[in-house]
Amino acid sequence: MSKVNFDLLLDAGVHFGHMKRKWNPAMAPYIFAEKKGIHIIDLNKTIVHLEQACAAMKQIAKSGKKVLFVATKKQAKEIISQKVIEINMPYVTERWTGGMLTNFQTTRKSIRKMAAIDKMKIDGTWDTLNKREKLFKTRQREKLEKTFGSIADMTRQPAAIFIIDILKEHIALAEAKKLNIPTFAMVDTNSNPKFVDFPIPANDDATKSITIILDQICDAIKEGLEERKNAKSADKEGAEVTTETVESVNTEASAATETTTEN
Repeated sequence: MSKVNFDLLLDAGVHFGHMKRKWNPAMAPYIFAEKKGIHIIDLNKTIVHLEQACAAMKQIAKSGKKVLFVATKKQAKEIISQKVIEINMPYVTERWTGGMLTNFQTTRKSIRKMAAIDKMKIDGTWDTLNKREKLFKTRQREKLEKTFGSIADMTRQPAAIFIIDILKEHIALAEAKKLNIPTFAMVDTNSNPKFVDFPIPANDDATKSITIILDQICDAIKEGLEERKNAKSADKEGAEVTTETVESVNTEASAATETTTEN
């Protein structure tokens, strides 16, 4: 659950929206005021929506499913790659390739090509290639790594997608909606929150704003993963106790049978 408070959001500049002339009327419920031609986001609304998003993210992580993070804008790329890698979730910070989700089988083929090149270096096939072939494979591998490296472990479509700037990532959003994948996003005053299942009204341009929102989302996922881990441990211990009990009962039963036979 989100532990962020009003002052932290204020200090991070989460409340700063876009200029009034760039606003999307659908954001009206989330706008607190206008100051010097700039819309100010209602941080109380931000907190409520952030808590809802965090609660949902925690449950997804607890169920063992993956969340795909998407942010290709300059301000967010590095933050995403640093934060999301800690929770072992897939992410896209380079160009979104059209059909990455809607044509997922093709995406998996590209990832398998990358794995095949890696395998060549292990099984000795690489040494049989000539210089030109090695150069071609190396460049192909680098290109695939740049686009698909961060989603290489995503063996199936994600259970949810988290987007920073739905205007810039409109293709990713459209693909997720088409596949009925739950969408989470930071939504600024120039965007339409109705396109997102879990919109978080917030400044999606400032590094500090992106960081504080992403921290909360990642922390919620960490909590879900931890609860999943603890639940598995408890189940394992319970299974071991049950096995020991059954074995003990069987041993006692065998001993009783032997005694009866002797008598």
